[in-house]
Amino acid sequence: MPNLTKDDIRIVIDTIKEVYLADKIPWICGYSGGKDSTAVVQLVWTALSELPEEKLHKPVHVISTDTLVESPVVALWATRSLKRMKDAADSPDKKLPIIPHRLVPEVTNTFWVNLIGRGYPYPRRDFRWCTDRLKIDPSNRFIKKILDAESEAILVLGTRKAESATRKAVMEGYEKKRYRDHLSPNGSFPNSYVFTPIENWSNDNVWQYLVQYPNPWGHSNKDLLAMYSGASADGECPLVLDTSTPSCGNSRFGCWVCTMVSEDKSMAAMIQNDEEKAWMLPMLEFRNKIAATLEEDRERRDFRRMDGHLTWHNARLVHGPYTQETRKKFLTCLLEVQELVHEIGPEEIKNVPLITKAELRLIRQIWLDEKHEFEDLLPKIYESVTGKPYEDGTISKNKYFGPAEASILREACQSVCPDETLMYEMQRSLLDIEAKAAAISNKRNVIQNFEQEIKKAFYRDEADAAHIAEERAKKIAGMQEAFDDENWTE
Repeated sequence: MPNLTKDDIRIVIDTIKEVYLADKIPWICGYSGGKDSTAVVQLVWTALSELPEEKLHKPVHVISTDTLVESPVVALWATRSLKRMKDAADSPDKKLPIIPHRLVPEVTNTFWVNLIGRGYPYPRRDFRWCTDRLKIDPSNRFIKKILDAESEAILVLGTRKAESATRKAVMEGYEKKRYRDHLSPNGSFPNSYVFTPIENWSNDNVWQYLVQYPNPWGHSNKDLLAMYSGASADGECPLVLDTSTPSCGNSRFGCWVCTMVSEDKSMAAMIQNDEEKAWMLPMLEFRNKIAATLEEDRERRDFRRMDGHLTWHNARLVHGPYTQETRKKFLTCLLEVQELVHEIGPEEIKNVPLITKAELRLIRQIWLDEKHEFEDLLPKIYESVTGKPYEDGTISKNKYFGPAEASILREACQSVCPDETLMYEMQRSLLDIEAKAAAISNKRNVIQNFEQEIKKAFYRDEADAAHIAEERAKKIAGMQEAFDDENWTE
């Protein structure tokens, strides 16, 4: 619609009331703190405020997912908004059944645990491991919890057909399957439905509404507009757009470490447009360091896959997880950036960690238990960068071997087998497995684990592994060529 009128807004509010009163199915509103979700929650809030107290018969859960790598500016914005929302909804003047929730990914799924802990290569088009773990899984776990308790749920979302041609086609496809007015089926969960109150609004309409109608829980819509404006390259945020006019109406705030785009334009624009955001520059530089070219990134990774197998593709090995040295550098740099941001950033940023203590704890555990790196580098890195003692008594270390023994072992392997680049890694793993097995009565899997580690280090170096993988690929190709389908008999 070209221009939003009071009648248009009244129609949406009345529709929300109609859908709310039609049943006892609980609502779940998605809220990111961005313009679309803010508009929807604000409309829902207004609609519920107009209902008498006795008709506020079911809860409206407002869920906001913090990936823990959101832009600190946006994360703070959303967190403060949720707090104000809760305070306003609990007001004795007009208590509303609106319940805000801040959702976070499970610690085993966070970005840093997977990138630095397990060594996953940074997310890219053919390996987009982040979205499900960081965004979708926390929301799905919450929705499933509501479905388990209530059997049904209605998702209230700010999706709009004007966002893209693809979005429009998907929404119109679900419209044809609506089981009643305004409620489309949810393709992810049975017995859940999707309600999209502003599905026919344009970007202009959303901004017109937000600017003209104050936020009912006290979070400034003008500040939201300024935040979008700061995230656009030209610093402008026009409400009336044409195809040639860049607009922050199309801006999207994402994770500050996002590598799915070639350049983080929103963070770069924030820094460019506001001198007070200059403290974010170290974060942008670190993000760019992670998002190296594919060829540069390949050199930072092990030539074997996570399980030690070789993959031959396009006449070379497909590299796997990041090496120990790369993971060490990433963690060191991240902690240095965190220290610098806390030093030069505004007061409200000083208590916002870029990596949490729980993540550090799990990364250390992965390095010790899964990678068999009994050098135990993480406490030393943490203390070296922060100048603070690393305190964590929850992890049981290898009681026989530590950094000193690792150093002796490395020197011995290099002295005895200078051409065997994987010898140290194999010996370290075997010693760690044996030492940990000494405290276990059931040693059934020890031999199997030994064999697995020996197979991982079967090669002298990457060149040797590449030769073996290439010969294997040639044999397989030869067998396929020799296979004559016409002569095949069962």
